[in-house]
Amino acid sequence: MKIFKDQLGREISLTNTPKRIISLVPSQTELLCDLALENEIVGITKYCIHPYHLKSTKKIIGGTKKVDFEKIKALNPDFILCNKEENSYNFLPELEKIAPTYFSDINTIQDAIDLILSLGSIFNRRTESANLAYKIKFKLTNFKQFIKDKPSRKVAYFIWANPWMVAGNDTYINEMLKLNKFENIYNNMSRYPKVEISKIRHEGDPAIIILSSEPFSFKDAHAMEIASYTNRSVTVFGNGEMFSWFGSRIILAFDYFKELHKKLESHF
Repeated sequence: MKIFKDQLGREISLTNTPKRIISLVPSQTELLCDLALENEIVGITKYCIHPYHLKSTKKIIGGTKKVDFEKIKALNPDFILCNKEENSYNFLPELEKIAPTYFSDINTIQDAIDLILSLGSIFNRRTESANLAYKIKFKLTNFKQFIKDKPSRKVAYFIWANPWMVAGNDTYINEMLKLNKFENIYNNMSRYPKVEISKIRHEGDPAIIILSSEPFSFKDAHAMEIASYTNRSVTVFGNGEMFSWFGSRIILAFDYFKELHKKLESHF
């Protein structure tokens, strides 16, 4: 019997290395595959789109906010992987009746690295997890060198329209904004608050508006509506996966951020 702790500090007892995994988080599903655990995955959510072929080879057990417990139980899993932000903590009592359940809690890149190393120990993928952690640290160091002389600019990161919602403080997205020297005008608000775009100039007048590609599909009309309340801000349709997916996607995020800054330079 081995005892592990998840990122909420909960103890998880495992008799053997898990061989039948349910993943309820898209970014963690991708991470499992990059840790050479694709064959061990038996169930995923409908939002688990990377790698793309998984949706045709694995059982879909619902979404991230609403899952089918009977489908999960029928898959006879021996490990269920969740996330504090993506999944409801109310799932836990029902999931624990089925299999040991691990909750991640990611607010920083270091949290993501800790998760990778933890899963490496749990699934006996220590070499793969150590290599992945090393790559992330290397890319992070390189990006910090790239960004150090860039000017700070005010930004608003939108995740939803009607009602308008943004990324505030206490989020992984906010950490990615800070890494990019983007000063979040809604940093004084917690999590994902609703805002009134008519007040955006008064609340910070951002130089950059980022409209995330997920979870909402923003259109040009949304960009124009927000821009009408700002003072000549630059609007970017941002890749939400790069700002919000933790795990192995982080490696791709740094190159994306570099290209984003190069595109923005022409506007300032």
